[in-house]
Amino acid sequence: MSRRERWVAAIPVYNEVNTVSEILDQVTKYADEVLVIDDGSTDGTTDVLRARSDVRVIHHGENQGYGAALKSAFEYTIDEGFDGVVTLDCDGQHQPKRIPRFIEAAAAADIVSGSRYLKQYQGDSAPPPERMFINRRITGELNERLGLSLTDAFCGFKAYRTSALLEMRITDTGYAMPLQLWVEAVAAQLRIIEIPVPLIYLDLSRSFGGSLDESETRLRYYNRVLDDAIRVAVAQGASFEQGQPPRRRSIVS
Repeated sequence: MSRRERWVAAIPVYNEVNTVSEILDQVTKYADEVLVIDDGSTDGTTDVLRARSDVRVIHHGENQGYGAALKSAFEYTIDEGFDGVVTLDCDGQHQPKRIPRFIEAAAAADIVSGSRYLKQYQGDSAPPPERMFINRRITGELNERLGLSLTDAFCGFKAYRTSALLEMRITDTGYAMPLQLWVEAVAAQLRIIEIPVPLIYLDLSRSFGGSLDESETRLRYYNRVLDDAIRVAVAQGASFEQGQPPRRRSIVS
């Protein structure tokens, strides 16, 4: 009999005192082990997490960014010997009941990424136009430059096999971290699939931080991160030739 794989569900949180308890109550129903990365919350979220005994918590002393929270989740997954990790957000846009489906799909992939645009669900939200525009633009850039066929570059609902995490070097600490991740994944020739998830927007006033709330500034920032990630990967031996599978590059620690 084959060994049952061990997976952990990881949730980055920053000032989510109004939603964190409800979300964790749901996640613990569908994941055997749950990790929360408290990224410097100051609104009482930390106190709520301290009162729970059913989840493991990593505390960042100050807010370091979305990418930094996921880096901590990846490191924990590797260090604790899990076979993989499912990441989801704490703002209600990701349905915990879908966690088992992500793990199931990871039997045939290294990275399983949710897509809000593969299928329409009853009750889907209408995405903010500027977010839709940026998502479409960056997703198109990734597909053209990396030879991917993504439909949603930014969905945070994902499953990663630990073997895939070991192949990637993620350094970006902000909201552009997924762009570096896609470059690293393609350079390492990882198997990537998308599965549909509902399109849910509950917090239309979400801030990306300072000047990044301005859409053109955010788009320039994303493009700069993508350019830098490709440049670094190429310097390490990756090749992203159009119409050809990427040449695997050596991993530099």
